[in-house]
Amino acid sequence: MPKLRALPDDVAAEHIVAVNMLTQFPLVKRLVLGLPLAKTTAMRAKLTAPAPGAMTWSQLLAAPPLDEAYPHPGLHDLAVIGYTSGTTGAPKGAMLSHYNLFANARQGEAWMHGARPRKEAFYVVLPLFHSFGMTLFLTFGILKQARLVLFPMFDPDLVLDAAKKHPPTVYCAVPPMYERTARRAAERKVSLKAAKFCISGAMNLPDSVVELWEAQSDGLLVEGYGMTEASPVCLGNPFHPTRRTGTIGIPFPSTYMKVVDPDDPAREVAAGERGELLIKGPQVFSGYWNNPDETAAALLPGGWLRTGDLVTVDADGFTTIVDRVKELIISGGFNVSPSEVENVLRGHADVTDAAVVGIPAPSGGERVVAVVLLRPGVELDVAALGEWCRERLAAYKVPREIVALGDLPRTMLGKILRREVRDHYLAGHDG
Repeated sequence: MPKLRALPDDVAAEHIVAVNMLTQFPLVKRLVLGLPLAKTTAMRAKLTAPAPGAMTWSQLLAAPPLDEAYPHPGLHDLAVIGYTSGTTGAPKGAMLSHYNLFANARQGEAWMHGARPRKEAFYVVLPLFHSFGMTLFLTFGILKQARLVLFPMFDPDLVLDAAKKHPPTVYCAVPPMYERTARRAAERKVSLKAAKFCISGAMNLPDSVVELWEAQSDGLLVEGYGMTEASPVCLGNPFHPTRRTGTIGIPFPSTYMKVVDPDDPAREVAAGERGELLIKGPQVFSGYWNNPDETAAALLPGGWLRTGDLVTVDADGFTTIVDRVKELIISGGFNVSPSEVENVLRGHADVTDAAVVGIPAPSGGERVVAVVLLRPGVELDVAALGEWCRERLAAYKVPREIVALGDLPRTMLGKILRREVRDHYLAGHDG
């Protein structure tokens, strides 16, 4: 098992609880995992994970309930310090109150209309320490008194094995998880028809993944939007045929939004114009832990949260993310959207994924550089990819250099870390 890190001097833990998940498996699976084979031994170690000096889950359940006189937290007391992924800088601790978390769970309940108390099965395939997993599974799942089916890691075969006994009705994940689960379900002929409520987040949801998933499930796969600073969900597509794939939907209940000039956030942009998304609502955090400067930059007067995301809003109010403010590339005095260039590259048959970054140019400004992942067995053809881009992009947006890598740095949920891609490129290219 991974070693537990030593706690800081100013943090004390009364108990560490170790969970032996093997005890919840059917007898046959427990017997199989008891076989003296390398694979089963490794899996058994992950599921049991003993910790010296830790309290077991059964001991915790057997403990007497707290006395009524035990201090209870106030509504606006700090509940969680959720650290951001740090995609555009050093991670910061977002302070979330009990009210923030409860409000977002209630907002999710209103959005997921039709989810029945004590009747739903939530498949916990995202880590509970991530804001997406924490709210969708922990706070919202417990609010609905749902069955939470826990997994030690994401593995499509583990998911499908569990689906035979307790079919998922709520499946919240990121696009690569949906794609892998749907493909494996088709191969194994395991039904996912019970999955009625399926929400994707953390990264762009391609149409191809929606079509693949909905061919296996009777429910709609919709995209939502959130950030750690907002507990995290702010917008979402409705669970209705009116949803719009490729957009992040409309604001959650009791959530306000506006689109402003990123250089002058006091000025709202015209309808349909690109601008920075601002959010206001009961789920918005109170600030960053011990970081007043970053707090002042993120929270504007009136409680508006700067998301750092550039969006457009169509005539019906559906919002589409265009890019991040801090990741725009300034090439020849023009703004280049990395996402736009990446989407064009991903449309080429040889490319499975791409990251586009700005690299300092000798003449000032930046030049556009693309780092691509290629399909197995394919060699990089810079001329062909360059021509592909020239046919679909303005000249100043076409990458000045295209390189191929075996992998791209990502967050735990699979989002590409452009900052690390840029740093990696610079480290290998002096000047």
